[in-house]
Amino acid sequence: MKIAILGTRGIPNNYGGFEQCAEFLSVGLVKKGHEVLVYNPSFHTYNKHNYKGVKIVKVYSPQNLVGASAANFIYDYLCLKDALKKDVDIILELGLITSAISIILLKDKNVPIVTNLDGLEWKRKKWSTSVQKLTKYLEKYGVKYSDYLISDNIGIKNHVLNEYGKYSRYIPYGAQKIKNFNIDVLNEYELHPYQYILSICRLEPENNLEIMIDGYIESNQRIPYIIIGNHLTPYADYLKDKYRNKNIFFLGGIYNKNHLDSMRHYSSIYLHGHSVGGTNPALLEAMASGAFILAHENQFNRSVLDDNALYFSKKQDVSLSLNNIAQKDIYIKKNLDKIEKVYNWSKIINDYERYFKDILSKKV
Repeated sequence: MKIAILGTRGIPNNYGGFEQCAEFLSVGLVKKGHEVLVYNPSFHTYNKHNYKGVKIVKVYSPQNLVGASAANFIYDYLCLKDALKKDVDIILELGLITSAISIILLKDKNVPIVTNLDGLEWKRKKWSTSVQKLTKYLEKYGVKYSDYLISDNIGIKNHVLNEYGKYSRYIPYGAQKIKNFNIDVLNEYELHPYQYILSICRLEPENNLEIMIDGYIESNQRIPYIIIGNHLTPYADYLKDKYRNKNIFFLGGIYNKNHLDSMRHYSSIYLHGHSVGGTNPALLEAMASGAFILAHENQFNRSVLDDNALYFSKKQDVSLSLNNIAQKDIYIKKNLDKIEKVYNWSKIINDYERYFKDILSKKV
């Protein structure tokens, strides 16, 4: 098969979850004998035309002119327009919202477009009401005009079926079980093993940081609460001002995966507040690092963790959980087993390949 992968900020990954998926998936499919093209924006720092056998196609993104949000719509349009000229067998769009207009305008009955939906973007609290309505509209018509759909989470699969009456193939993100950790990494951040609480996330309202921080404060824990993620935003400034001198430390963005894996592993407990859907890569990485997890109570996190974590929906839940940690080793072991059996990259690459073959042979 000749496959084009669109919709990301490119590979090798230096940004986030969909980029990680694009990298592992494309390289894995090449190893299985397929020809794969991955589209990179013009600002990506990788300038070679080939990455581990994957063909890199660079396309202009006007991010510096119009900002990232508007640029993504233009970039996705240009990528899809180019991919339709490349005589590919199948096009995979990673992400729905900014690609929805492109799919509607450029849809070609001769080349199937498979869209991985990601989460429920219209639920993001950072958006205004009008933007939320627009995003919901884009989701509706993006789902309608995509030829085939992939949901990375059972909750998303159920949403698409219940809301739009459309089938989507469930294929989650992947992760790799981490086997080696470097305890010396903690020294760089003045941390001690199992003597800190940790969250790694974007500092946005829908990630429930205020509930987690308020619960931490109410628990009267003496060990620090460490929060990793870009803190150079208005909402991050609000959080830093509100919780000044509360034994809470905002370390900013850290992008060294080896450091992050070790910091997850040696945390006392990992707080995960994501709530707007999808299988969050940061949650899988916490599981793969052997972290003990306290997660926001919602169907998306539940479908990933099952009963192998503690859950919260209000600050009192966080406070009680931080002071009553039980079955830690059992939860960690079960999550590590799940990474190997369910979220294994080899299995996921096989699932994508099988779905693509089913599509091309008209079995779905």
